[in-house]
Amino acid sequence: MKRKADEDLVDKPAKKKTSGEANNGSTQFRPGLLQQAEKYQKEYTTSEPYKHGVIQALLRTELLRNVRAEIQNNLSFTPKETDIYNIHQSGDLANLDGLDDSSLKLLPSLLTLRNALYSPAFREFLSTVTGSGPLSGKKTDMAINVYTPGCHLLCHDDVIGSRRVSYILYLTDPDRPWKPEWGGALRLYPTVVLKDNDGKEVRVPGPDSSLSIPPAFNQLSFFAVQPGESYHDVEEVFAQPSDSHDDDGDEVRVRMAISGWYHIPQDGEPGYVEGLEESLAERSSLQQLQGSGDQFDMPSNDMRKYDTVSREDGDATAPDAPSDEQIEDEPPLSEKDLDFLLRFIAPSYLTPDTLDSVAFTFADECSICLENFLSQKFSDSLKTDIVKQEAQLLPLAANDIESTTLWRIARPPYKHRFLYRQVDAWPIISPEKSPSQQLLTELLPSKAFRKWLQLATGLSLSSYNLTARRFRQGKDYTLATGYTRDESQLELIMAITPSDGWVADGEGAAGDDDSKISDTAAKPAAQHVPEEKDRSSEAPGVGGYIAYMASEEAAEDSDDGQSNDGIEVPLDLSTGARASRSSTQKKSSNKADPAVYKAVDDEEDDGVLFSMPPAWNTLGLVLRDKGVMRFVKYVSQQAKGDRWDILGEFEMIPDDDETSFNDETDVHQGPGYIVQDEGDTSETEIESADEESE
Repeated sequence: MKRKADEDLVDKPAKKKTSGEANNGSTQFRPGLLQQAEKYQKEYTTSEPYKHGVIQALLRTELLRNVRAEIQNNLSFTPKETDIYNIHQSGDLANLDGLDDSSLKLLPSLLTLRNALYSPAFREFLSTVTGSGPLSGKKTDMAINVYTPGCHLLCHDDVIGSRRVSYILYLTDPDRPWKPEWGGALRLYPTVVLKDNDGKEVRVPGPDSSLSIPPAFNQLSFFAVQPGESYHDVEEVFAQPSDSHDDDGDEVRVRMAISGWYHIPQDGEPGYVEGLEESLAERSSLQQLQGSGDQFDMPSNDMRKYDTVSREDGDATAPDAPSDEQIEDEPPLSEKDLDFLLRFIAPSYLTPDTLDSVAFTFADECSICLENFLSQKFSDSLKTDIVKQEAQLLPLAANDIESTTLWRIARPPYKHRFLYRQVDAWPIISPEKSPSQQLLTELLPSKAFRKWLQLATGLSLSSYNLTARRFRQGKDYTLATGYTRDESQLELIMAITPSDGWVADGEGAAGDDDSKISDTAAKPAAQHVPEEKDRSSEAPGVGGYIAYMASEEAAEDSDDGQSNDGIEVPLDLSTGARASRSSTQKKSSNKADPAVYKAVDDEEDDGVLFSMPPAWNTLGLVLRDKGVMRFVKYVSQQAKGDRWDILGEFEMIPDDDETSFNDETDVHQGPGYIVQDEGDTSETEIESADEESE
């Protein structure tokens, strides 16, 4: 009898669906489950931070063990990295019906599972529990996702197309229970209701999740897709610490799950409503990201006109901002300007030859990286300051951080999360300024530095927005958003990350032969061409790099059933092997969509215009056109430290004439070159200052 019972538990190949309808698979579920809809409905309606459900032991254990074995033995996975996730993913399991008979024979249990999940009995059960209304059996939508150490999925609300209910069915090792300290939890974010400028109520998620649901074998987590409310992420799967003595190495920290969606009824199914899918698409969270901005975003745009009296002159209360004409007619760098800049900047970057080289490179490439930009003396004091700050433990909760420190938390998390300070973060009356405060509030907003920027780029600058940022390990990132203004914008990245280990040994910190200049030589550095590597065997990077990418025409919702795709990250970018810009920055007028991105064929340009890993004392300059996407990749828990930088955004005065180069000009026909006035500070004197600073 025992032998006969075991045979009854073996799944036999299921028949293909007829007319797109899943076979009745109610016998595959835990006995009595489908009769407990009322119980789970009560739990669902009282759950927080928004309605969701968790069902343990959903299906027959033997079925899921067989499914797991079939996946491990017969399916391959593609590593995928975008700005929003890093995972290993199978193809769409809806395509199982299209497999030939020989392939189907290898996956009988997986097909049985798919048919059970989309069976009429289970769809009715789930519809009753969630109150979602009828669910489609014709449109199946599921894939297998595998998270290994370093993998993650950042905050989003799943609202796209005709999705109605999201679910995750865990296939973790049944013989090695998942430990919460391994990470990989589904985390839900609470929202608050605010009123916008038009008096319309808007739900805004907080920067911290309020509920964490760890994975467990045969556990189903699910929730109704709700625009602006069903925000969630998947916590990074953490690598085993090097000093750990546990016997659970990284090889057992494999978070395997089947995830997908139930959709609204399709044409021909009971409950179908004509035009409903189009109406739902208009409410998609993807369109929120396409917008010009949200009034509740933090940090807010703090664009400031340059003061007529500069900060280095000691006047914190400036008179009216100068006009564009005053800025364009402003005299070039004076001796006083140079004396001020020498307090902060490596002297070699103030010589005419170096500025010539910087300007020519920037004009040709629209971007540049300058290594060892700050003087040795100031750089050393700044590093000491930042290392000291990083050594101080921060509270975990955003509210506690903001109430006990000068840091603020960027939000909403479906766009970004990091610590930040802006120019006015410090009290007006404060003790002696720290080096990091001097960098943000004295050097970068100064009139002298604006003159230097204008010489280095050939652009006339009218306004600035400066933000000091700190991206914490295992927490922070910015998702890709497009620049929407018609006028181009100069952007500055002052990289001041003191820790190492962000790029592979032997790789440069930033730039390539066309866009990297060292302070020790006013010539481009040698080019490094990374070897092509097999993506499947490449160890994951720790993130933290900033990338500018050309936008693609956002594909219309093609009902392909995929999750928010994000921007595909090239292999050498994700592992830190490249830090550069493409040879030609393309100006794009395509619609910017940070969540749906066209895949790039192997033979096509990968779209990377400029990238820069976390580094110490490196200045990046980028001319950003309309539509160009920018993001900072999530910083992994495996990073050796936090990522620090200052982001500067500079509005420009429109130039009626095309700037150009010819044999008779040293640099852009722009806002003036260095003149040795007020005592004739010569290049020799600057070089002498260089020697003293060393």
